[in-house]
Amino acid sequence: MSGLAQYAVDESCSRGRMHAEPAPAARGEFQRDRDRIVHSTAFRRLEYKTQVFVNHEGDLFRTRLTHSIEVAQITRSLARALLLNEDLAEAIALAHDLGHTPFGHAGQTALNDCMRPYGGFEHNLQSLRTVELLEERYARFDGLNLMYETREGILKHCSRANAKQLGELGERFLKGEQPCLEAQLANLADEIAYNNHDIDDGLRSGLITLEQLADVEVFAEQRAHVEGAYPGLSGRRLIHETIRRMINLMALDLIAQTRANIATHGVRTLDEVRRSPRLVAYSEALSPALRELKAFLRDNLYHHYQVLRMTDKAKRIIGDLFGAFMADPRLLPPQYQLRAEDDTPRAIADYIAGMTDRYAMKEHRRLFAIGEIY
Repeated sequence: MSGLAQYAVDESCSRGRMHAEPAPAARGEFQRDRDRIVHSTAFRRLEYKTQVFVNHEGDLFRTRLTHSIEVAQITRSLARALLLNEDLAEAIALAHDLGHTPFGHAGQTALNDCMRPYGGFEHNLQSLRTVELLEERYARFDGLNLMYETREGILKHCSRANAKQLGELGERFLKGEQPCLEAQLANLADEIAYNNHDIDDGLRSGLITLEQLADVEVFAEQRAHVEGAYPGLSGRRLIHETIRRMINLMALDLIAQTRANIATHGVRTLDEVRRSPRLVAYSEALSPALRELKAFLRDNLYHHYQVLRMTDKAKRIIGDLFGAFMADPRLLPPQYQLRAEDDTPRAIADYIAGMTDRYAMKEHRRLFAIGEIY
């Protein structure tokens, strides 16, 4: 691909797919990956999976689907500025949450607690499992048969124990190497998106206020810029203009610091990217302000009593479902009963992780509510 930096991923030098396929006729290999992800069942289900607020609580709050689209947009913009492979970066961003449970991080925590005696559960690994095994769309293979670099980018974290079971894909965790820059970008674009959009949703819900955010340095500074440029601006326009500037601030800082890191380490090739420290990063000047922002969101939004009530309920639903299916796997749908013959806990985790919020609630009513039959 012309116009790429020397250290970007070039699909002509890719490690390829698990199952060989003819090259696409009118698009690139990473474009094909992106398209397969968008057309997957797991991607469609993200529309009804929680980001912070359960889907039915309001039509305007982010879901895993809208979050993934926003992450992909930010990732692609960053990749273009840094002369990286935009198609690969976009594919990784779109796929990063495919394995997420219903009910957001509360669902993941609950399912991990249930799976602790059986190897645990982590949505990052589940995203990889989804694209390698669980999607059933093609006659010749399970999963989506994505390119190596796309699958590598999906797998952001991995324990040594799990890495040893992943073959070539797990080698970098055992060697202490880094993924490609496109994967590193998608990881921080995820953070840019949720930090800012959780502020937006938190303000829209009324769980946090502009008055509280006046004590958060990075938000207060950007709000002051907006009010200086547009005296008297208020309401949603003030919020959107401030958040827009925060996203821009974080993106430009990341681009500048990443370029500086690449130059400092003399990186010229993809192999040198892998052997270097993590290169995609914020500056030391901005990082403390972003840590303050994260702490604010944790204390005031994620730990708000109304959010905690929802997450507590979600944990009970996940725990109840897992317990019922473990006690009698015959309650599982037929295709999961077949998987349960080999590994009952993992088959149950696959089933629950694939549920949307509303399907999990409906399945819970089917199993536990008096009067519910189907």
